[in-house]
Amino acid sequence: MTAQQPFLTDDAAVTDKGVVHVEVFNELDRLQVLQFPNLRQNTLNFKVNYGLPHGLEIDFDVPVLGIFRAPGGPLGNSKGIGDTNLGLKWNFLPGSEKTRAPALAVTFYVELPTGDVSKELGSGLRDYALNFIAQKHWSDKTRITCNTGLVFSGNTSTGVIGIQNTRGRVWTGGVSVLHDFHPRWTFGAEVYGGYTSNDGLAKSQLQAMVGGKFTIREGMTFDFGVAGGKFVASPRIGGLVGVSMDLPAAVKSGKKTSKPAAANPRGS
Repeated sequence: MTAQQPFLTDDAAVTDKGVVHVEVFNELDRLQVLQFPNLRQNTLNFKVNYGLPHGLEIDFDVPVLGIFRAPGGPLGNSKGIGDTNLGLKWNFLPGSEKTRAPALAVTFYVELPTGDVSKELGSGLRDYALNFIAQKHWSDKTRITCNTGLVFSGNTSTGVIGIQNTRGRVWTGGVSVLHDFHPRWTFGAEVYGGYTSNDGLAKSQLQAMVGGKFTIREGMTFDFGVAGGKFVASPRIGGLVGVSMDLPAAVKSGKKTSKPAAANPRGS
């Protein structure tokens, strides 16, 4: 199992048919100065993938947010559930390490406004996002993944991080490079961003991450990363730790497909 967490750039592979894959991460970010009185945000995210026939996968994820503000503000600190994501992913061209053709996939996500808008835990909008994925092996140990997508109604915000609009289109994209330095150790880096011309609290997002994963056992990895960004929609600096795993019954029946590899972008 070589899933893409902790990176925002999504990979092309999907979970094997009948397999349940779970990802949990906790990310603590220091926010941009323009976010004041918001100082920091903690995101604890739970994601479940289930493999379907014909290269399909269904996804569900929901974050639990903590937003920490300067003393004396009108809101104080906020804690609670953020907006919930439901997604469908289709790996329509699996690709191969032995061919020049890249692996290709597409995802469609709907984000439901389950977060409390008055506490800035949710956007109050129903978001619809389409993301295209291409992934190519440079060698048997190195792979590059590219994403380009469109939130054609909504925004990419998770709490106070991400592009926030009243309503409109948001263009997103990212590139990541991962290398297997050891059968247990994978390291990589990515650049991820988004842009909208609509008026709103945040118009642009650009951030980079370096991180990796350590294989604890077959079907289970420890994931980690450090990120930094520019523009108000990105964190100034943040750290992430998490775990990715196939459930025990799924490990016995088979591993995930070559998931050599994002938002919702996390955050979508």
